[in-house]
Amino acid sequence: MNWKILDFEQLTARELYLILRARSAVFVVEQSHVHLDPDGRDETGTHIFAAEDMSRSMPVLAYARIHAGDAEDPEVVVDKILTSPLRRGDGTAHALIERLLAVTAERWPGRGVRLTAPVSLRGFYEAFGFRKTEGPFLEHGMPYIGLTRKSRQVQFAASDNATTYELL
Repeated sequence: MNWKILDFEQLTARELYLILRARSAVFVVEQSHVHLDPDGRDETGTHIFAAEDMSRSMPVLAYARIHAGDAEDPEVVVDKILTSPLRRGDGTAHALIERLLAVTAERWPGRGVRLTAPVSLRGFYEAFGFRKTEGPFLEHGMPYIGLTRKSRQVQFAASDNATTYELL
């Protein structure tokens, strides 16, 4: 399994096509949520995905999209999180969330991370430090909740210097 973390401009046409195909397979076909998946936010997102054999028709095994917050809402927003049905329960989803948290800590240190997820996945996300902040509410006909992981910064003072560390 090959992991990639790319901004939109770095994606090849084939990678983008395969990401959109995987998202449609999970969100539109499997979850029966008819919607326009390319929502105009891909161009400003960071794309994390795992793939095997890019020549196959469905090589994307896990995926998530990350958006930096702004001055009004500084939390990092993660959406479009998926794991291929072939890789559920084998640790792939866990590896995706670990990478996602490492990227957010590196690119946006000190910021919280926010996402929405089916209520049934609450325990999974809580294992990574996320806590329920809203909901439940219906999204795509299913009960969802909003979850947030607060920044875990610790500051150590050593003589005249202060160093901040991001804890995962």
